[in-house]
Amino acid sequence: MTGAEAAGVDGSPDASSATDRPSTTAAPAGHTTAQLAPEAADLLRRLTELGLRPYAEVGVLAARHAVEASRWMQGEKVAVATTDLLVDGGAGRLPARVYHPEPGTTLPLTVWFHGGGWVTGSVANADRPCRAIAREAHTTLVSVEYRRAPETPFPGPVDDAEAATRWAIEHAAELGADPHHVVVGGDSAGGTLAAAVARRLRAAITRQLLVYPPLAPPGPDGYPAYNEGHLLTHADMAWFWEHYLSGHEPVPDAAPLLAEDGAGLPAASIAVAGFDPLHDEGVAYAELLRENGVDVELRDWPDMIHGFLGMGGELPQTADLITWIAENLRRTT
Repeated sequence: MTGAEAAGVDGSPDASSATDRPSTTAAPAGHTTAQLAPEAADLLRRLTELGLRPYAEVGVLAARHAVEASRWMQGEKVAVATTDLLVDGGAGRLPARVYHPEPGTTLPLTVWFHGGGWVTGSVANADRPCRAIAREAHTTLVSVEYRRAPETPFPGPVDDAEAATRWAIEHAAELGADPHHVVVGGDSAGGTLAAAVARRLRAAITRQLLVYPPLAPPGPDGYPAYNEGHLLTHADMAWFWEHYLSGHEPVPDAAPLLAEDGAGLPAASIAVAGFDPLHDEGVAYAELLRENGVDVELRDWPDMIHGFLGMGGELPQTADLITWIAENLRRTT
């Protein structure tokens, strides 16, 4: 998932045919007592008016087009030096974009994986959030164009994320980065990939930063509090997981919440949103890690929806999230 999921708007081939996804401002009982932020409620109303259709209905290509067409929500593009290059992947070379806010200096290294349900999203779509993060965190950030499902289901995206992280560490000097201060991070599905890399490369990783990640496939009842009405739905997540797993068992590298323990994993910073179907699994993963002695920073935005990292032009809370991300990327312990 990305910060602009399912927004079939302005050039999307499916923008003209709407399917209702009613927004709700009051939280269902048993989940959170917060109210949905007025800005988020207004954005959901406008997106519904623009015409949202289920991913399973529009298909992979239209879903990708809709996500790429939704950058209007991201806000301004800040100035940061960038370099496009190729990095190692799990089965060949991959494109990546390096952001360096102060060329010529050595900064902490962040390897970032974009959201999009492992099916949509791209380095290009994540460009503005990555620029803002790199500048505010004062980090060398490498954004990776990992292969996506359904063409490349699990474990391909995880293999790409691991190989790209290894490459970034090995080439840190060329990137202007410190190979001894390495954070893996990502939003939504990218956060799941970051958690998997932290499992595989735990000795080399300083911290894992996970922004509202999906951490286990939904059960048959989905997410009782938020199956629909807040942009990301149960049907969406079932569709994403079906493409990603493609018949594979949901082992911990695919679904980190299913791990028996988290002993020895790097410190974790986890952000969750109150009106996000994935809220509770982010909290549960934080608890799992804490029970196994992992240092965890958990931050909850109780009035926010899934994907708000990519909504900086519409939601003022995005700036607070980016500041939190930057503070955690700078942490040395």
